[in-house]
Amino acid sequence: MKPIRERPSTDSEKERPAVPRRRLKVLLVVSVAAAGALVANSPQVRGSAVTGLIRGRVELRRAPPVVERRPNVSDFGAASRRTPPDRSPSVVYLETAPRGAFELTETPRAIMDQRNETFVPHVLAVPTGTTVDFPNSDRIYHNVFSLSKTEPFDLGRYATGRSKQVRFDRAGIVRVFCEIHSHMSAFILVFSHPFFAMTDAEGRYRIDNVPPGSYSVIAWNEGVSSDPAPVTVPNGGVAELDIALR
Repeated sequence: MKPIRERPSTDSEKERPAVPRRRLKVLLVVSVAAAGALVANSPQVRGSAVTGLIRGRVELRRAPPVVERRPNVSDFGAASRRTPPDRSPSVVYLETAPRGAFELTETPRAIMDQRNETFVPHVLAVPTGTTVDFPNSDRIYHNVFSLSKTEPFDLGRYATGRSKQVRFDRAGIVRVFCEIHSHMSAFILVFSHPFFAMTDAEGRYRIDNVPPGSYSVIAWNEGVSSDPAPVTVPNGGVAELDIALR
């Protein structure tokens, strides 16, 4: 085997720092891979698509039902201190969520208080896996229960200052009552995806991080649901949708 003869270097090559070609190639590959990982992990990007949002307003064209309070013996001759529940909030959600769109990374918690013989809030929307606390802020006993197929439970009677909780692992609508006070009721809507929103005081809603595509949107209020309304979310854009509930 003939020995490898080194080519004499020029003056310009002597002044230039030597960079091994193999190392340079590795650095380039790592840099490209890191940049790709940053893009792929962005919450607003799914592949080559950028998520958008759906927003609008829900108009209630019917009077919300009024539940009369059953009087107690201690109430005679005394003014009622009960605060009527706010039945105006609606829940807006996608009828079918995008495939592989939802993975819980942590266990969420929510609160439904019992105050002035009223569940506060009257409507609660949560994802599956949420633990809801039911504190008693009244100076009387309460007994929170539900006969719903989604999550039946009975927390028993407990006094002021105490709290009990329920974890909701199945999607569906849970009607909540108090065994002692028949006028107390509330709703918990449990979703298997994050594409839902509560309306504000003006009936407006906003569903964020929706992948581009065509969907059916439903509005719910006090047990009444709208017909599915079609909507198309553009790539990285905004879809406007107003819904009327009769």
